[in-house]
Amino acid sequence: MKILSKILPLLLLFITSSFFSSQAQVGASNQESFTSIIISQTGLDFVKDLLITKAISSIIPLALPKIERAVKIPILGNVRMVLSNITIYNIDVLSSYVKPGDTGVVFVASGTTCNLSANWFYEYTTWLLPIQISDHGIASVQVEGMQVGLTLGLETQEGTLKLSLVDCGCYVKDISIKLDGGASWLYQGMINAFEEQIVSAVENAITKKLKEGISKLDSLLQSLPKEIPVDDHASLNITFVDNPLLTSSSIEFDINGLFTARKKASIPNYYNSNLQPPVFCSDQSKMLGISLDEAVLNSASALYYDAEFMQWTVDKVPDQSLLNTAGWRFIIPQLYRKYPNDDMNLNISLSSPPVIRVAEDNIDATVHADLIIDVLESGEVIPVACISLSAEIICSSSKITVCSDVAYADSDNLNQLFIPFSNRYT
Repeated sequence: MKILSKILPLLLLFITSSFFSSQAQVGASNQESFTSIIISQTGLDFVKDLLITKAISSIIPLALPKIERAVKIPILGNVRMVLSNITIYNIDVLSSYVKPGDTGVVFVASGTTCNLSANWFYEYTTWLLPIQISDHGIASVQVEGMQVGLTLGLETQEGTLKLSLVDCGCYVKDISIKLDGGASWLYQGMINAFEEQIVSAVENAITKKLKEGISKLDSLLQSLPKEIPVDDHASLNITFVDNPLLTSSSIEFDINGLFTARKKASIPNYYNSNLQPPVFCSDQSKMLGISLDEAVLNSASALYYDAEFMQWTVDKVPDQSLLNTAGWRFIIPQLYRKYPNDDMNLNISLSSPPVIRVAEDNIDATVHADLIIDVLESGEVIPVACISLSAEIICSSSKITVCSDVAYADSDNLNQLFIPFSNRYT
């Protein structure tokens, strides 16, 4: 008992440490990346054009605050001019570019023009006259040479992609104002005093809208699911792993990428989780490059095998005579002798998940399958023979090669007798 009392705490410590170690490994497996998505410069340009179009459509029409100026002229009286209902109704982007960098992704739109409409009002009061002089009309404003730039930060946060605004600005180079209605020619010179206020209002309003848009886009990214349902049985794990890798001409996103069971049943780890070297998209004319580790394919293989999807019953074929023992009399003579002219079913099942290996130049898979022949006699299903197939399928860009071994066993002789040949088909 004394020995047991000394050993028991050590055993408990060992079991506890093993438990937490295994839990840490399970948690770490979800932090591994098996799929890489690389967006090239061409892809970034496409995304940039898409975002600019979306941004413009969400900004316009953009209402600006009312602008008012009052001037007191000694002896003569007071002058008040108001611009109201100021609205940006059109924006045109002449040129733009996007560039990943150390601080984030830089978007710049230059040579941008925008058009504004407004109502103007003029009022003059003086103690010299007992009446008030006023006039009103509409104004059109043309903004030219506007440059808009922003820098976006990208990082992974709890498995999702977080977007942050590092820098944002808008600069207007030139502006022209034209008045219509009333005695507009009389007030044109005075209205030009509003240029600085209009420029400031345009810059502030566009900058504010861009910040709001980035905040909404970040919220959208945060709300994206971490798993995408594939069907009733499988989901694709799209949890982001590590921060995006930014180069001078591309952005790489690493995700988990494995297939998981939707019912969260435990699936044996049939697949090999050894990470493969990353594949880089060297052709910049391609928008998108996707690098898959073989573990992604093997996770799908293991999942659908566990869900019993790799089992088939064949009872109808184009040539129905093949599902009669008479059609097999030269392949398995004893089958025909024992069950002459009886109909058959073929039950095909994989004995283990296909193992897929990815190399630089080809993909190969090892498949182990069993073909069970059932004879239908007097309404009874009788399994009479089993043919085991082991095949290695090698796929390259130019050909598909199949290497197979076949073994046969019947119901009267359970010892498998290997047929003395190995086939290789190309």
